[in-house]
Amino acid sequence: MDKRLSPWNLGATLYMPATRLDIADAVLHGKIPGLRSLVICLEDAVSEGDIPQALQNLKRLLQQLNAAKINSGNNEWPLVFIRPRHPDMGQWLVENLDLSAIDGFVLPKFTLSSLPVWWDIMAGTHLCLMPTLETEEVFDVVQMRELATTLLSHPCHARIIALRIGGNDLMNVVSLRRPRNLTLYDSPMGYVIKMLVSVFAPRDFALTAPVCEHIDDHAVMARELSLDMAHGLVGKTAIHPGQIDVIEQALMVSPGEHSDALRILNSTQAVFKSQGAMCEPATHRRWAAGILERARVYGLTSEKNPDGIRLMPVSQHN
Repeated sequence: MDKRLSPWNLGATLYMPATRLDIADAVLHGKIPGLRSLVICLEDAVSEGDIPQALQNLKRLLQQLNAAKINSGNNEWPLVFIRPRHPDMGQWLVENLDLSAIDGFVLPKFTLSSLPVWWDIMAGTHLCLMPTLETEEVFDVVQMRELATTLLSHPCHARIIALRIGGNDLMNVVSLRRPRNLTLYDSPMGYVIKMLVSVFAPRDFALTAPVCEHIDDHAVMARELSLDMAHGLVGKTAIHPGQIDVIEQALMVSPGEHSDALRILNSTQAVFKSQGAMCEPATHRRWAAGILERARVYGLTSEKNPDGIRLMPVSQHN
């Protein structure tokens, strides 16, 4: 897979309804500072009656993106994905539109039973996949283990950038909404995220964090992001440009973590003490590799300002 399509390059993935008329400006002209990836949504963010308008808007957008790609390439663009409403729409998009400038599809309501349906649509394309885990089956560890095992040996495996955790849909399954003053980890989603990490991360699948729909409450989102990072999630869904910088800061690496990671990967000692904690290269090596990759993409925080002063990315690991 192209290094540009690394899950670490997702950052704050901004969802934009396909009815919006300013998506081309966001992709081509940097209208949204710091945007690394976006999803053009044809599913929940678009009402049924607006689907024809959304598809016409998407067609015009693709014409703009394809023309710009021919003239300049797209290496400096954000990663661009489309979220179809269902497999039938995905099939229509593949058959009727030029998707050359698109990096992949976000697959809604993804389950083991929908895998062959989606693969029939996607196999003959260049598109990468981000399946979304957001149905009742996700609460069942046995079914998730079966899905993980199947994906690992399926030809789609090489095309999966990350699995997205659909927090709002999963809360809807249990008839709940996130409380305003609590993180998702204080709800049943805390169990779900822990279970999904324990099932998919050992098999080297990246997982992204659910959206925080409380747009103006960055304090709650910052608390939630610290837990996202503690669970090894690689990025977070955003629904407002104002959330992007908060998410980016959370993805930055502290100098202490970076120092520990370097020592763990370079040490010849079986165990050593660093910054008051035990470091054991045999068990911390995978963590250390992930820390250095995050530092390469997002840079380091300043120890003097824990809110995060952006420094240059760590050049020795580029």
